[in-house]
Amino acid sequence: MKSFDKILTAIDFSENSDYAFEYALMLAQECNAELTILHVINEPVDLRGFYVPHISFEQLEKEIEEGANKMMEKFCSTKLGNFTNFKTAIVSGIPYEEIIREAKDSGASLIVLGTHGRTGLDHLIFGSTAERVVRSATCPVLTIRLPAEQ
Repeated sequence: MKSFDKILTAIDFSENSDYAFEYALMLAQECNAELTILHVINEPVDLRGFYVPHISFEQLEKEIEEGANKMMEKFCSTKLGNFTNFKTAIVSGIPYEEIIREAKDSGASLIVLGTHGRTGLDHLIFGSTAERVVRSATCPVLTIRLPAEQ
């Protein structure tokens, strides 16, 4: 069996991705693997044709990116402890496409993702990033769902 030497985890700073991150970190420690922590900024809708007070589209993009960088720094400083074999990436785009691209570019041997477990109409409307990654990834994908509240 192939070992997991490069693990990619995608986070959106939600409770689900925090929970999945714990698994990714544990696996990276157990396998002595490099951990890539990816955050994908959904591309904002271009509102230049509409009235948007106080801020330009370019300024909005810049502020979103700065906010994501600050959140990533805080996330890493609170979640990683003494684990140092990691790198971070923040990109803009469609989440599942960027996760697949980063996995290929980094040579990931495992992708770890949180899933919301949506069903029915919610699943139909919002789709599932995790499901799309599972269908398209060339490496194994581990999806982690929050445990049901007891």
